[in-house]
Amino acid sequence: MNKSSAVSRPCFFLVAAAALWVLTLYLRLLALMSVPGAFTGRAASPPVPVDGNGSGAGGDPCGGRYVYVHDLPPRFNADILRGCAAANDRWADMCEDMGNAGLGRPLSGGALTGATGWYATHQFALDAIFHGRMRQYGCITNDSSAAAAVFVPFYAGFEFARHVWGYDNAARDAAALDLVRWLVRRPEWGRAGGRDHFLVAGRTGWDFRRDAYPNATWGTNLFLLPAVKNMTFLVVETATMGWGNDLAVPYPTYFHPRTDSDVVSWQHRIRSADRWWLMSFVGAARPDDPKSIRSQVMDQCRASPACRQLGCTSGTAQCHYPGDIMVLFQSSTFCLQPPGDSASRRSTFDAMVAGCIPVFFQPRSAYLQYRWHLPKDHATYSVFIPAESVRSGNVSVEAELRKIPPAAIEKMREEVIKLVPRLVYADPRYKLDTVKDAYDVAMDGVLERVAEPAKRQIGSYWR
Repeated sequence: MNKSSAVSRPCFFLVAAAALWVLTLYLRLLALMSVPGAFTGRAASPPVPVDGNGSGAGGDPCGGRYVYVHDLPPRFNADILRGCAAANDRWADMCEDMGNAGLGRPLSGGALTGATGWYATHQFALDAIFHGRMRQYGCITNDSSAAAAVFVPFYAGFEFARHVWGYDNAARDAAALDLVRWLVRRPEWGRAGGRDHFLVAGRTGWDFRRDAYPNATWGTNLFLLPAVKNMTFLVVETATMGWGNDLAVPYPTYFHPRTDSDVVSWQHRIRSADRWWLMSFVGAARPDDPKSIRSQVMDQCRASPACRQLGCTSGTAQCHYPGDIMVLFQSSTFCLQPPGDSASRRSTFDAMVAGCIPVFFQPRSAYLQYRWHLPKDHATYSVFIPAESVRSGNVSVEAELRKIPPAAIEKMREEVIKLVPRLVYADPRYKLDTVKDAYDVAMDGVLERVAEPAKRQIGSYWR
């Protein structure tokens, strides 16, 4: 072998390797350019127009489903989270509760041993959780003119907590008024006067309608501001029973699956759980509320060997340990849900996620609330006992439940277990494949609502 050939062979291989690398890089760049919004979590502006029937020309999978997200100044969301320590006297441990994308601290052990996706989530943490899920939405567009709906990521529930006590009404309303001034100046607002805009306020609707009720020092007037009367507000309990602009979605539970298999595994687990207790209750009495039946329900539970309860009275903290709550719910056939401070309860959703059949005493506790997420035929998944019958002492809750045949109980429980995916919010840092969670169901409802003509939006929640 001569010297020149010994040198040329390595050079040939170097040149060939470089050419192959350049070709590979070109092909990868070409592939990325063909995928809208690659690696960003945001869909690019639609390449085709969206028609009025909710489908795009050329079969666009996002036709009629594009959402534009307002890029709000940080004072409306991020700054509120950064200032969480200042709200500790009104929301204890708010900073810890807002960790992990709003899910709170991770949970493990006990009833949750071997399970994934469990957190000590605060019942009013939905502002951050929903915003996080919104970032994963596959049909976000940067072209607001092509959007079917416009999301406003204002943390109304967190802002409420910062000024709920020790402030006057002007301070309570300051952020809401500031937001409205910002929105009405945007071109997106002028298109439909806000009718296509929606916002998540992760508390009850009562907290944002101050002047509509006798206690005019509680909450803000966000929902009553004239400029936003056409907006859609998602809350954990509606004050208008679906006939206004605040619509109910489930409270956050402790379960936030990361994958489809997390959901399926949990459903299998609760389906095979041993139900030692006929009924159970988690909560405290309301001795200052003459309309409350909680004391009667708790008395009946204490008197029955088939009932178990976790108390939340002053000096006890049983009901504040998620693991204890889930152990009880997983071992109960029926979970009693008498109203507390308001008609609905976060406990309803924790219980159902554990496969426990809810027992309601007021229609407003669920049947007039969560139309998108719960079956219209409430007898398929729950039991109803009129509150007046309990208050008068004419009805034994245990006796009523024992009248239900075992086959009917099994059928109801299976319906509850099937409902689990649509009652939980997936971990915002992950994305489910085929399972639709509470967020997905809410988005379907919002998009259907904003597509309705203005006159048909009133009451559309119940059609």
